[in-house]
Amino acid sequence: MTAPESPAAAITLADLPLRDDLRGRSPYGAPQIDVPVRLNTNENPYPPSPGLAADLAEAVRRDAVSLNRYPDRDAVALREELAAYLGHGLGVERVWAANGSNEVLQQILQAFGGPGRSAMGFEPSYSMHPIIATGAATRWISGAREDDFGIDPDKAVAAVEEHRPDVVFLTSPNNPTGTALPLEVIARIAEAAPGMVVVDEAYFEFARTGTPSALSLLPGHPRLIVTRTMSKAFAMAGTRLGYLAADPAVIEALLLVRLPYHLSTLTQAAARIALAHRGELLGTVDRLRAERDACVAWLRGRGLAVADSDANFVLFGRFPDRRAVWEALLRHGVLIREVGPPEWLRVSIGTEDEMAAFRAAMAAVPAAGARSTRDTPAAGTSGRGDLEAIL
Repeated sequence: MTAPESPAAAITLADLPLRDDLRGRSPYGAPQIDVPVRLNTNENPYPPSPGLAADLAEAVRRDAVSLNRYPDRDAVALREELAAYLGHGLGVERVWAANGSNEVLQQILQAFGGPGRSAMGFEPSYSMHPIIATGAATRWISGAREDDFGIDPDKAVAAVEEHRPDVVFLTSPNNPTGTALPLEVIARIAEAAPGMVVVDEAYFEFARTGTPSALSLLPGHPRLIVTRTMSKAFAMAGTRLGYLAADPAVIEALLLVRLPYHLSTLTQAAARIALAHRGELLGTVDRLRAERDACVAWLRGRGLAVADSDANFVLFGRFPDRRAVWEALLRHGVLIREVGPPEWLRVSIGTEDEMAAFRAAMAAVPAAGARSTRDTPAAGTSGRGDLEAIL
């Protein structure tokens, strides 16, 4: 009688033949904690209306009978509607869509990055850019932002000319700082870059009135790509729909690396319903802008440093022990994000009630936790040197 085999010994990640450049890294992810007020992932706090939900349910019912078939591989109808939304004379041949803007960014790096190639970003900025670059075996080069979190065009051009990256990332409005870039800065970098320049405009709809989009630069810059998402202003984070606008040749390049049938029938249907209801969905943007500006004024009025924001979040500080402040807010049922430069925290803009809860929780944080604005060089400070009863 044959003896039973011994169970296989358990292994750890360290035992696997993982790529060397992935060893020691941590996966991306914001804390997912069940608390009354979640203001840590820059979601739109206003859910879809019953009317939108009903239309979406009808679209799913209609498409469900064909789910035995693959979806439209190139999502042509959706791309046509995205092009119409973006304007700027764009047509379907200049727009592409994928599962969230992160997949869009991944496809860009699969096509234009890779072994022996490099990507550059100006930090602090979106932390997924270097993570996706590493996943695509693309060397990451970190450029620097100024004390006000802007980008000095002369320094940026010099860095691009020195390192000659194959892909340059510019985030506008920037995450986690909220800073929007002037078009002149983007144009200078695009003209100096030897490869592709990606302007990540995930938060563009929240920008202050009159802020121009990099979409206007596309006609004169064939290697420029502008990415957007439905996760923020469109309040469709659960749909996972990101998209980009670029020269038709760029779309042809992405077709070489995209997985077949990557956008499901239901994802395409949900995105098209959202576009049909964009008046309703984007109607929340003005409310969030007003809450953002009120939050900035309130924090500055308490002597805190606050970065100027064109997004639906606010970066504020400075705290020698920001983790203690983050934990204190969490004890009061408010979850924000410990992200960005040391001593800074980021709060997403929520509903009026959620922001009232944030202010009440902040008022309970010990004043000793914050550094005076006299010690803070970053732009956007109020110039006041005391915390009064802040916190």
